[in-house]
Amino acid sequence: MAPIDGGQSGRKAYIVTGPTAGIGRQTALDLARHGTIVLVGRDPGRLDSVRQTIEGGGGRAASVVCDLSDLASVRRAAALIIELGLPVAGLVNNAGIMQLRPTTNALGWDMTFATDHLGSFALTEALAPHLPDGAQVVFICSGVEDPERRFAVMAGFRGGRYISAEASARGEWAPGGSKLPGADAYATAKQCNLATVLAFAREMPRLRFNAVEPGFSPGTDLGRDSNVVFRLVMKHVLSPMAPHIRYMGNPKSAARVIVGVLTDDSDATGVYYDERGRPMSGSALVREPEFQDRVVAETRALLAQVPA
Repeated sequence: MAPIDGGQSGRKAYIVTGPTAGIGRQTALDLARHGTIVLVGRDPGRLDSVRQTIEGGGGRAASVVCDLSDLASVRRAAALIIELGLPVAGLVNNAGIMQLRPTTNALGWDMTFATDHLGSFALTEALAPHLPDGAQVVFICSGVEDPERRFAVMAGFRGGRYISAEASARGEWAPGGSKLPGADAYATAKQCNLATVLAFAREMPRLRFNAVEPGFSPGTDLGRDSNVVFRLVMKHVLSPMAPHIRYMGNPKSAARVIVGVLTDDSDATGVYYDERGRPMSGSALVREPEFQDRVVAETRALLAQVPA
């Protein structure tokens, strides 16, 4: 963990996961104008680079190394963040992957589901009791969880394919899914993210839980498994055009919405914002409170199987 000086103790602080590239990096840089940034990610070198960029611009930051696919790492990171004793005004659960070739973590859990849902869920649950009243928790979600969302269907997604938390951890998805490699794991994880936001908003009213759909963002590292030419075209050709196309965005436009939600003084909670910052609806399934509660209960039960 990078050191943090005592002069930061009175400033608002914001925690950002996955802050070394794409939406997470831009969000961290923009949020630095509003307070101290706690950078949470896997690569110490890349975390240090972002920290230096923030501090070079007059901001303040601390870095905490954490692999969200590893529950033990998440628990250690949460403990370190709590030890900092900062007045945390917001948490951004941004880190995410979409593997085209599925792999598993040390527990044998699907890597995409473990990183995108289980890790962010565990981090939020560990930090929630230590957050002050009114703190904002934002999950970066995705419209690909909705099987009726036309743009997502055109891109090859077929919505979340949730069976249970244990089945998802095993990499098992409901039939009728996508032929796009990695799509079912990613869509299901994002459906669980949104279900978590809506359930937590009801369960923990002293905090604010909201979700942001940043739009399809070709300038991010999400598709890091793709070939080099595809990644270059996405980043340098499509990304600059994205904010002008419906359902699309880029790191700058996404960060603008995320920072706006995080610094909003209203009591809004349980809201799902689109790439322009307007309220939107998730899938019919994820809007059902029974489904939301089942996802949360099953996720808790799965994580409880792993000794502290």
